[in-house]
Amino acid sequence: MTESSKLRTITHMKFDHILDARGLLCPEPVMMLHSAVRNVTDGEVLKMLATDPSTQRDVPKFCQFLGYELVQHAEENDEFVYWIRKAE
Repeated sequence: MTESSKLRTITHMKFDHILDARGLLCPEPVMMLHSAVRNVTDGEVLKMLATDPSTQRDVPKFCQFLGYELVQHAEENDEFVYWIRKAE
């Protein structure tokens, strides 16, 4: 499987909620994520879109600190995509 086909597979991953934080800079994307996960039911997946490179550091740490699962992440065309599952 090529990198391109892997990314297409990843970007079609199922999700229950979406958070568009594109165009926002630190700390706003993580602040919005913290607010958004309150509306996510245990076991559901939130897809987050971002353009701030600092989210590559902040989102995994956020998930680790609060016990959420970072199911997958990808980068395409200067955009970062994260799939986050709320712990059951």
